[in-house]
Amino acid sequence: QVHLVESGGGLVQPGGSLRLSCAGSGCIFSLNVMGWYRQAPGKERELVAIMSRSSSTKYADFVKGRFTISRDYDKNTVDLEMNSLNPEDTAIYYCSSGISKDDMNYWGKGTLVTVSS
Repeated sequence: QVHLVESGGGLVQPGGSLRLSCAGSGCIFSLNVMGWYRQAPGKERELVAIMSRSSSTKYADFVKGRFTISRDYDKNTVDLEMNSLNPEDTAIYYCSSGISKDDMNYWGKGTLVTVSS
């Protein structure tokens, strides 16, 4: 079993920055890949960025170099640094983990990011 807890969401103005953090605990194999997804109102959940223990990363196209994912493997944490935020980035951001990128079976409760002036 895996437990994921997100923090760092909130309200930010367009063009601003925000850093999300997620702490994971539990089965180390299920923490092999950790990352972030998001779900905006009325839309399906989508990948933002994920990172494996081998430091391999995958970013969504809409990130466009604005977001950076990082991990602390000793602490089983994953962070998402988000810059140049725009209103379209408003969503609930979920931390996720799994054995592989195709088996992201564990989810946090989510943290709300609102980009608005």
